[in-house]
Amino acid sequence: MSKYKEKAMKAIFVSAAAVSMAAVAVICIFLLIKGIPALRETGPVKFITGRLWLPGEGIYGILPMIASGAYITAGAMITGAPVGLLCAIFLARFCPGRLYGPLKAAVELMAGIPSIVYGFFGLKTLVPLVQGFTGGTGKGIVTASILLGIMILPTIIIVTEAALRAVSEDCYRGARALGATHEQSVFFTVLPAARQGVVTGLVLGMGRAAGETMAVVMVAGNQAVFPDSVFSGVRTLTANIVLEMGYAGEGMHREALMASALVLLVFVMLINTSLALLKEERDI
Repeated sequence: MSKYKEKAMKAIFVSAAAVSMAAVAVICIFLLIKGIPALRETGPVKFITGRLWLPGEGIYGILPMIASGAYITAGAMITGAPVGLLCAIFLARFCPGRLYGPLKAAVELMAGIPSIVYGFFGLKTLVPLVQGFTGGTGKGIVTASILLGIMILPTIIIVTEAALRAVSEDCYRGARALGATHEQSVFFTVLPAARQGVVTGLVLGMGRAAGETMAVVMVAGNQAVFPDSVFSGVRTLTANIVLEMGYAGEGMHREALMASALVLLVFVMLINTSLALLKEERDI
């Protein structure tokens, strides 16, 4: 009986993996079919490096939105990654037992909060704060970076904590036996041993920041121009697709938005491929 159960579970797992792969393939094929005409019409280089996005005049250049997305993602990692990493270390190795349950529940609750709620928080709290410091509109790269830095915390904390707890306790005990303090054992022995999981958490957090839409729409300013400062109002690729897809008619405009989604998909795939290559290099 156990043999049949094993075969049944194997078939279920293989089917689930096949469905996942098929879904990814369908998405890629759909974006290729819909996005290639715009790239062919405009030219891939001109489309990606163009600095003007003027659909009414038939001009499609997404470089300002690529740069804006890169700046916001980098800002989110600068603000969120150190906090998330330190929180994960605290939960895994320093947190008292009576505090762990409430703190872990709070982190998981943050992961379940909808993006639109974060967007309202940023609009009503962060935007006025930044506006008070800068005197501008308060919407721009800095505001979006801070908000996304908060949003990626649960992803980084949960994955990193799991990686730290997966490290063999013998590593920690060996460091202590050699005379290292608790802090030295954690930061110089356990943390390096969990580096693959830590990198995975950071990359997943970066992917969350790069693909976020609704919250960014509410606090970034939504100006399809090349940013000239960290306080400039900007528009990311995801925000541009959401804002314009609703009224883009059949034709070049809609195809250009599909091509933008294709470019975004390629960037995400490059990030995931880089992570896989980094893991393989570490394993060698």
